Amino acid sequence: MSTIPHWIDGARTTGVSSRTSDVFNPATGSVAAQVVLAEQADVDLAVSSSLKAAQSWSESSLSTRSRILFAYRHLLHTHRDELAAIITSEHGKVLSDAAGEVQRGLEVVEFACGIPQLLKGEHSEQVSRGVDAYSFRQPLGVVAGITPFNFPVMVPMWMFPIAIACGNTFVLKPSERDPSASLRLAELFQEAGLPDGVLNVLQGDAFAVNALLDHADVAAASFVGSTPIARHVYSRGTAAGKRVQALGGAKNHMVVLPDADLDVAADAAVSAGYGSAGERCMAISVVVAVGETGDELVSKIASRTRELHPSVLPGTDPAAQMGPLVTGVHRDRVRSYVDAGEAAGASLVVDGRDYAPEGHPDGFWLAPTLFDHVTRDMSIYTDEIFGPVLAVVRAETFEDALELVNANQYGNGTAIYTGDGLAAREYQRRVHVGMVGINVPIPVPMAYYSFGGWKDSLFGDTHVHGAEGVKFYTRAKAVTSRWPQQHGVNLGFPTHG
Repeated sequence: MSTIPHWIDGARTTGVSSRTSDVFNPATGSVAAQVVLAEQADVDLAVSSSLKAAQSWSESSLSTRSRILFAYRHLLHTHRDELAAIITSEHGKVLSDAAGEVQRGLEVVEFACGIPQLLKGEHSEQVSRGVDAYSFRQPLGVVAGITPFNFPVMVPMWMFPIAIACGNTFVLKPSERDPSASLRLAELFQEAGLPDGVLNVLQGDAFAVNALLDHADVAAASFVGSTPIARHVYSRGTAAGKRVQALGGAKNHMVVLPDADLDVAADAAVSAGYGSAGERCMAISVVVAVGETGDELVSKIASRTRELHPSVLPGTDPAAQMGPLVTGVHRDRVRSYVDAGEAAGASLVVDGRDYAPEGHPDGFWLAPTLFDHVTRDMSIYTDEIFGPVLAVVRAETFEDALELVNANQYGNGTAIYTGDGLAAREYQRRVHVGMVGINVPIPVPMAYYSFGGWKDSLFGDTHVHGAEGVKFYTRAKAVTSRWPQQHGVNLGFPTHG
C-alpha cells in the first residue's frame, strides 16, 4: 500500500504523524493508497518553512516571479494529461472533464504571469506644494489554502499562483480524499524554479485545518467547501485575527422561460446537472420551469437522462460521460436524498439508484436521477446534495421564479434560458446571486474575472482569483512624501492646498 506524503521545504516527507486515511479508486471501490494526516508538529514544520522563505520571496523582483510563472505554465501544459489521469484515479470524474479542470487552473497561472502589471500602484504629483502621494500593495506573508475534493487541481490553482505571484508563501491543505494532484503541482512548480518553502503541501483532515487557522504565523486563509465548514473557517480564522475568504455551498437554479428553445434548455440542464456526477459547486441542481413549459421540458430532460445511464462508466473508459461518486460514504448520502425525495412526494421520473456498470459492482455508482413537482420545503430542494440529482420546480410567472431564487439561502450561481433580452436583463439585475449565466448553464468566470457567490455561498467580502484575488493576497500602503528642508513647528491639522 503506497503512502501519500506532505510536500515541505521542497521534498516529500511523511512527517511525524502515525495517522492515515484511505484514498479510494472510486470506480472499483478499492483502497488505492493511504494519505498521512498531519499532527501539530507537521503543521508547525510546514508553516515555519513558509515563514523562512517569505522574507526572501517577498523581496524577489516582479520579473523573477513572472519568469517562474511562465515556466510553470509551460510545465503544466506539458503534463496536463498526467494531471488529468491523477484526478480521475482518485476523484472518479471522466478524463475529458479532468482535462478541462486542468485547463481552467492553467488559465489562472496565465493571469498571474501578468503580475508586474497587476501590482502597479498609483501616483499623484503635487497634491500639495512640494508634496507627492502614492500607493502600492505588499504581500501578507504566509497564507493558507484549504481546498475541496471536487476540483483537486483547479481550486488550489485559483489560490496559490496568485498568492505566490504577489510575493506571499503558501501552505496548501488539499482534500484527503484525492490528495495526490497537489503533490504533483508542487513538484512541477519547483521544477519551474520556485524556491523551496514558497509552496508547501500539508496533507490532513479537520485537525490540520484548525491548526492552520489558529497558527500565529499564518496571515490569511482561503477556503472552498460546504457552507457549514465555510462558516466555521471564517469564524475561527477571523477570531484569530486572520483575513479569510470562505466560499460555501450552492443550490444553483436554472430558470427556463416559455420562449426558450426547450431542446437547448434540456441539453444544458442535463449537461450542467450531471457533469462530474453533480459534484460541482456550480452544478445546476434545480430547474425552474416557468408557465406551460413544465411537462414538455421534463419529458425532454427525462429522455436525455435515461440515455446517459449506459455511459456511466469508469472515468478512464473512452465511452464514459459520467463516472462514479468520490467515496462510498458520499454515494450513500446522495442516495439517502433520493429516498427522502420519493418519501416526501416528489415525482421520481428517472431513478439512478442500484446502478453499476458491468464488471464494476463495487464502485461508488449512482446514475443520473430526475425529480419533478419538487416543492421548496423538501430536503432535495433545500439542501446541497452534491450528486447527480436534478430537481424540477414549477413556477407560474417570471416574478414567481425570481422570488423563488432570491428566497433561497444560497447565492452562488444561476442561469436563465430565454430569447427575451429584456427578461434576461431584468433577471441579471434583480437576482441575488453572485454569478449569472444568460443561456449559459455554468457561468464560471474566466481567470481575469473573480469567482464567488452571495448569501450563504460566501463568508467574507472578497472573491477568488482575478483582480479580487490580487487584492485579497496583498494590503495597500499609502505614502505622502516631501523632500525640501522644513523649518518651524506647526501643531495644526495637516491640510493640502
